[in-house]
Amino acid sequence: MKRLVISGLFIVAVIAVGAGMMRSRPAAIELASATAAMPSLLELHATARANELPMLEMEDQSLVYPTVEKR
Repeated sequence: MKRLVISGLFIVAVIAVGAGMMRSRPAAIELASATAAMPSLLELHATARANELPMLEMEDQSLVYPTVEKR
């Protein structure tokens, strides 16, 4: 009988904690969506004045592999 009561209280506590977490989750999502307003890419490009940066030529070395020494 004691084990049944303890098990029942444990199950009720787990359900209460789960319900509390489910209820508090939408508030966090609303807060994140309200504060995460990002400017458009065109606005970021204009504010960074990317047009004024110098052009850099870079050599593509993505397919350069080291050579194996032959003995």
